[in-house]
Amino acid sequence: MNVTGKILAAHLLSGELKAGSEIAIRIDQTLTQDSTGTMAYLQFEAMGIPRVKTEKSMAYIDHNTLQTGFENADDHQYIATVTKKHGIYLSKPGNGICHQVQLERVGIPGKTLLGSDSHTPTGGGLGMLAIGAGGLDVAVAMGGGAYYLTCPQVVNVYLTGRLKRAVAAKDVILELLRRLSVKGGVGKVMEYTGPGVASLSIPERATITNMGAELGATTSIFPSDDITRAFLAAQGREDDFVPLTADPDARYDGTVEIDLSALEPMVALPHMPDNVKTVAQAGPVKVDQVCIGSCTNSSYLDMMRVAAILKGKTVHPDVSLVIAPGSRQVLAMLSANGALHDMIQAGARILECACGPCIGMGQSPRTGAVSVRTNNRNFYGRSGTKSAGVYLVSCETAAATALCGVLTDPRSLDTNLTVDMPSHFLLNDNLIIPPATEAEAPGITVVRGPNIKPFPQAQALPESLSGTLLLKMEDNITTDHIMPSDSSLLPFRSNVPKLAEHCLTPVDPTFPSRAMAAGGGFLLAGNNYGQGSSREHAALAPLYLKIRGVLAKSFARIHAANLINNGILPLTFQNEADYDRFRQDDEIALDNIRALVESGQSEIPVTNVTQGFTAIALLSLTHRQRNMILAGGLINMIGAQ
Repeated sequence: MNVTGKILAAHLLSGELKAGSEIAIRIDQTLTQDSTGTMAYLQFEAMGIPRVKTEKSMAYIDHNTLQTGFENADDHQYIATVTKKHGIYLSKPGNGICHQVQLERVGIPGKTLLGSDSHTPTGGGLGMLAIGAGGLDVAVAMGGGAYYLTCPQVVNVYLTGRLKRAVAAKDVILELLRRLSVKGGVGKVMEYTGPGVASLSIPERATITNMGAELGATTSIFPSDDITRAFLAAQGREDDFVPLTADPDARYDGTVEIDLSALEPMVALPHMPDNVKTVAQAGPVKVDQVCIGSCTNSSYLDMMRVAAILKGKTVHPDVSLVIAPGSRQVLAMLSANGALHDMIQAGARILECACGPCIGMGQSPRTGAVSVRTNNRNFYGRSGTKSAGVYLVSCETAAATALCGVLTDPRSLDTNLTVDMPSHFLLNDNLIIPPATEAEAPGITVVRGPNIKPFPQAQALPESLSGTLLLKMEDNITTDHIMPSDSSLLPFRSNVPKLAEHCLTPVDPTFPSRAMAAGGGFLLAGNNYGQGSSREHAALAPLYLKIRGVLAKSFARIHAANLINNGILPLTFQNEADYDRFRQDDEIALDNIRALVESGQSEIPVTNVTQGFTAIALLSLTHRQRNMILAGGLINMIGAQ
């Protein structure tokens, strides 16, 4: 067996480990963050379960930390009280980015982790089966319910050689994105094997598994080996180590070979993570801003290499450099060893240990700027400045670029980039707050601010559906398009009615008002609809606007699951050419849709009433998902049960 198969088999509750079939697995750990967590905990409360049933559930406050009004602070107070009452550990603001802290202080090889954040697969660097999902799926897992997913194919990413000086783990995943595209991992787990694995540290492995999300992969995973043991020992957690490697005769559904020694510094150009070239090919693009940090590249090793490049030098006068260490542990160690001093003296602005610029929470660049970042995504407008272009690079390339003022190959700098992994990290978990005991829990009052509104719930599927195709969209529409997430809107993640006013406005500013006036309807989309974040709000806002179905060429995994969880039909064209026949504002009808779903029919006739033709759409649902759609979503189905 491969590593993925071993973990799935050990956690399998139902189904068969056959690629493409539905399986249910037991979840050991969960994580939420504050932009998705409020809704997840509202949903958990709605289930009426007094205490979580996982081995460990964590709530992180790391996204909505720019407090320009009461909303974010109110959400944080709600999260602090609801977690204390229901058995969830709270990582307070300032303790760090969820994926970095989870890697350092919580993750255990061989365990399953479900997180309401699409970059939860970061935990795969530690040998976990770590999967991103919608908040409702996480809420169910916290309540002891199974997590259902399509059994993935497992692709062997076979690594040989070792990275040369100034070539980074970020360049490995950018190379994979260059080869496979943002759709190349859909329905797959990327499992890393080969002699090159032993040359990569845990933070380097985590960088690679983190950005596996950009491939559309279910998750990515490395083995748990001596490197894993040493990292956990340095974190004071050697007892958590479990050896886990693929069998010598392990089978895979495909293989990709990468010679680490042949790689060179890479860059993803705007506005997609797979728009990848070498830094040399991209040329010396003039740069206005450099942002170093995010859950992809904010580890101690990353930061030490940045400090080495900056030491004794000065940031280019035309560049604004900001640096956000990924956790308080990293920041404390940089402060203790003088590396933070080197960064500050070079002219870097030090941000708090949070997601920050990566999610558009501050540091939006100027009009028309070029911003070079170590983030994982560079979607259009994600930085908060629609006219800006975001380039994704390694920490080494980012630091070199900050000094030179143009996109720069870090190999051109004469800097010693050898950084040893610490044998002992600084340990201080006093910002991780344990929950109340079961005896204390009844006395805890959950505090809800005025910005926290009830989440919308779908109605049971009617006998037939009809309505207007309110919006026609192209390929690769992201959750950033569907539910924008800049600093002005993140405070309203617990207020779906407010968020709905901005739903799909990057595509069409008139959409929310038109949807409200029409009383709902349908959406029409191209390939890979809903790629990007696990953002459940990208289903909740359309639900509030009474969207009953999305007709698309194909869907991203998490978004399709979120639509089904909320009772919205994810329909795909049987013949993709039919996409061109449908027009925005056409009236369509799904006659006898309830009977078709009840009978398990996968071919759904979609009548274009306006133009007078019928096309076939596919509705690929398992028996469980059919019941969900019939009931009007997962919450309704649970209530009925």
